[in-house]
Amino acid sequence: MAKFLLSVHVLGAILLIGPVTIAASLFPRFARQALGDGPEQESAEGPVRLLHRICRVYAVAGVSVPAFGVGTAQVMGVMGSAWLISSMALTVVAAILLGIAVLGTQDDVVTHLDKPERTPASVESLIARLPRLSMITGLFALAWLIVVVLMIVRPGSTTGA
Repeated sequence: MAKFLLSVHVLGAILLIGPVTIAASLFPRFARQALGDGPEQESAEGPVRLLHRICRVYAVAGVSVPAFGVGTAQVMGVMGSAWLISSMALTVVAAILLGIAVLGTQDDVVTHLDKPERTPASVESLIARLPRLSMITGLFALAWLIVVVLMIVRPGSTTGA
């Protein structure tokens, strides 16, 4: 049972968390183009909407990854391990970053793109938020990177890894 749960957990991380991380990191670049005045403005709106949809849908489906992870940890008897607790804490941090900061800003950009009239002030305020969004998506990716390392290295583990 542990091997099955671990397989589903790892496949879920690859197929669900990976695309969210990539889509979130690409979003600010395309949002900057879509909010700009250049010729690429209209061609960037489609990717902005697609990247936002990917982040939304895969974030919801991605909840299954920690669920299977907890199930795997229970079957393996490692629920109290420091590396697992640290990973779980970082997963919560990543979820908060994604749910509040990343998706919130993405929602604002897509909502703004849906408006028929765009004021220069509102466009400028959104463009000003994009560097912060880039930083937050970087922190989101870093949190997942650390989780992966903790899952592989498992410092202090006695399970023979």
